[in-house]
Amino acid sequence: MRRYGKHTDEDDVRVRPNRKGNRPRTSIRPKHEDAAEGLVLTVDRGRLTVLVDDRTITAMKARELGRKSAVVGDRVAVVGDLSGAKDTLARIVRVEERSSVLRRTADDDDPYERVVVANADQLAIVTALADPEPRPRLIDRCLVAAYDAGLEPLLVLTKSDLASAETLMESYGSLGVPYVVTNREELSNGDAADRVRERLAGRVTAFVGHSGVGKTTLVNALVPDRQRATGHVNRVTGRGRHTTTSALALPLPDGSGWVIDTPGVRSFGLHHVDPSRVIHAFPDLEPGTEGCPRACSHDEQDCALDQWVADGHADPQRLYSLRRLLATRERREGD
Repeated sequence: MRRYGKHTDEDDVRVRPNRKGNRPRTSIRPKHEDAAEGLVLTVDRGRLTVLVDDRTITAMKARELGRKSAVVGDRVAVVGDLSGAKDTLARIVRVEERSSVLRRTADDDDPYERVVVANADQLAIVTALADPEPRPRLIDRCLVAAYDAGLEPLLVLTKSDLASAETLMESYGSLGVPYVVTNREELSNGDAADRVRERLAGRVTAFVGHSGVGKTTLVNALVPDRQRATGHVNRVTGRGRHTTTSALALPLPDGSGWVIDTPGVRSFGLHHVDPSRVIHAFPDLEPGTEGCPRACSHDEQDCALDQWVADGHADPQRLYSLRRLLATRERREGD
């Protein structure tokens, strides 16, 4: 007879059976100390192509990673079948600490950040000088994102046979951003690729730009074997133009660096950017901010940078450039 209340003892306590087995749950996760090191080359619908030693494998994220995602450029720890054979699948059990993260949002009022690439150290902003026309606001936004992420920017100006680069570079000369000018003939004979490649040696460079500027054509010239490496990554539009639909990391043929081709962008939201970090890209102006009022926008009446420039510590064009870049977060590209 079962007893209740103060007269019960341990014999009267019902124990619910463990339907999934008798092994108790634990929060301790395996360390996977024997996991192989890999580099994420591309991501497609939950499947990741990872370079392990000298072979590529297909992997998926392990459940224990939770919501933490792996993106192109990530260094990861991989376990399971690492043969790279057809229909095999490994598991990514750890994403190593990132040295940099390039982010964007869909719009300035969108709080959801999208990680574009990880562990890059240079951002190549590709823009055509004509057909399509340059979009300085988009260039400015990419520059802000680069400075915020700690990446060094590089301007790659294409189609100089259709328009001169001089007018556009008048707006960016004071920023001191390195640039390379190319034309379509140089792309076809390899001269353009050689000049750009000099800027990529020893670096991991992410390429960004909107559709039609020749970004993927340039990457194909830099990495001639790309077509055999992309597989599903590219699609053909109705006009017969190849367009990138997923970021893809590719080694330069001489092994001196990496290029990461990213999908064409129509906008580059900066909701995630802290304006106070942009000043770090202006070492000639940053010391002058010591006299600024708290939370200074660097574009207000009491900003100390005006006096800093007036005293001859920096070029007035540099202050103008800083304020122009900071303003890009407050206005949309079409404004």
